Amino acid sequence: MTKKALVFLAEGFEEVEALTPVDYLRRAGIEVCTAGISAKTVVKGSHGIQVTPEAVIGSLSREGKFTSSAWDAVLLPGGIPGAPNLAASKEVGAFLKEMADTGKLVCAICASPAVVFAPLGLLKGRRFTCFPGLEKKVSDGVWSEDRVVIDGNIITSRSAGTAGEWSIAIIQTLLDAASAQKIAEQVLLKA
Repeated sequence: MTKKALVFLAEGFEEVEALTPVDYLRRAGIEVCTAGISAKTVVKGSHGIQVTPEAVIGSLSREGKFTSSAWDAVLLPGGIPGAPNLAASKEVGAFLKEMADTGKLVCAICASPAVVFAPLGLLKGRRFTCFPGLEKKVSDGVWSEDRVVIDGNIITSRSAGTAGEWSIAIIQTLLDAASAQKIAEQVLLKA
């Protein structure tokens, strides 16, 4: 059975952090859907790159696809104001909590662990990493300087420069080490 991952895109998302996992996961045979969190047909990244999401959070709800049972993983890129825009979405928050509560994989990079996950209580007692300095916003998690941190069903990473490693960790968790290694070798990711 094919694994399925959802990548939320909010206005001001960090492009490398959003598109690297889309590319790497698809190379590994994981079905990936990009979903905008507003009715906009194009979402503009923090560096001006425009992306047309394949779905909109509202349409996923109406089609019955916006439940944790339809997905194996959800990924949040960072970026400013992307991460705060994700945090402001009640639909995103509810979905993340449902995914986490059902043991599904919830992944965030850069600002999103501190700005989105922490206020939802997803980092309570968990090891995590994020963009340097933002760990100060998290009072109940255990911050690590590691580039990628896996704690149960939560995978966090630091920034655009760690997006490749983060993507490989997600592949390894969803599939297996051999699949992850194969993609890392294909893209010449330095270990």
